[in-house]
Amino acid sequence: MKAQEMYLKMKARLEKIVPDVELRYKAELAAEIIELKREKNAVILGHNYMEPALYYSIPDFVGDSLDLSRKAAQTEKDIIVFCGVKFMAETAKILNPTKTVLLPSEKAGCSLAASITAEDVRALKREFPGVPVVTYVNTYADVKAESDICCTSSNAKAVVESLKSDTVIFLPDEYLAANVARETGRRIIFPALAPTLPSPIRPPLSPHFEVQKWGDERGVGGQGRGQVMIGWRGRCEVHEKFTVNDIEAVRAQFPDVVILSHPECSPEVVAASDFSGSTNAMIKYVEQTKAPHYLVLTECAMGDNIAAANPDKDMLRLCSVRCPHMNEITLEDTLNALKLNRYVIEVPEDIRQRAYQAVERMIAIG
Repeated sequence: MKAQEMYLKMKARLEKIVPDVELRYKAELAAEIIELKREKNAVILGHNYMEPALYYSIPDFVGDSLDLSRKAAQTEKDIIVFCGVKFMAETAKILNPTKTVLLPSEKAGCSLAASITAEDVRALKREFPGVPVVTYVNTYADVKAESDICCTSSNAKAVVESLKSDTVIFLPDEYLAANVARETGRRIIFPALAPTLPSPIRPPLSPHFEVQKWGDERGVGGQGRGQVMIGWRGRCEVHEKFTVNDIEAVRAQFPDVVILSHPECSPEVVAASDFSGSTNAMIKYVEQTKAPHYLVLTECAMGDNIAAANPDKDMLRLCSVRCPHMNEITLEDTLNALKLNRYVIEVPEDIRQRAYQAVERMIAIG
């Protein structure tokens, strides 16, 4: 594809989102990437949080973690370039180990994935023997390897229910765990070994989302306490920034706004929203509904991508922060990844095989 052809394609979608001078420059990069992708028999996967100029130009497939996991498992291309963060690229390698998996930036990590280690999971399993472990896909490979099954925000409820267990360990996102606990009728507790992560903006959980230390006299094993979820104090540094005060301020100005939130937001924010779901679920909700205004409480770039795909809908902005890790993935670095064959993702085979079982079970549930 020629640069001018790419520019016109990008302009048709992004004219009101990205300045023209930036579009022209990035169209040249995108055209070069497309040509190099063809020469090297590569597939490019783009997460919903990629910046618009990248999202609407070079990926063969875009979507959320579950979507892209499926595409990574199915591809017959020699190279998988993952425009996302490290745990996503690791998942691609776990599912398709014979392929070369490239991550355009070695700095593209994740604060949530970094909140828990494999040893943390082993310690939990020692304290609660026999309790099944559900690990959010936003974790590194060695953590997945210690898990019984992985989940994404789109299938977390289904995964927890599939285990048929009164007690479930759910790691590492504290807010996603609380939201899934509400959906599945469970109470959530945090063991003493779960780290406490202070945050000046973190609201106290409402009584509906009961939080107790393991060992409390009302804890697991207490009479008539029902099903239990054992959580962890990990959080997404983007989603924890949204507050109920933000929602109230927007509703005061736009009373007819429809507010969508990601389940990594606090339970109070989710409860105050009109809809909560995975990135794909939010995209589909906007596409399939009509409202005077929409506000999407998630990573900023995705709001721009939804606005570009729905020019007839009024998308409000409440961009608290661009994910610094997703923001590491650029067209420049993606081009260099293909040119220089960097940065190659490797997963030790013993870890990969155990992690594969947990990820494959997640994909099977859908």
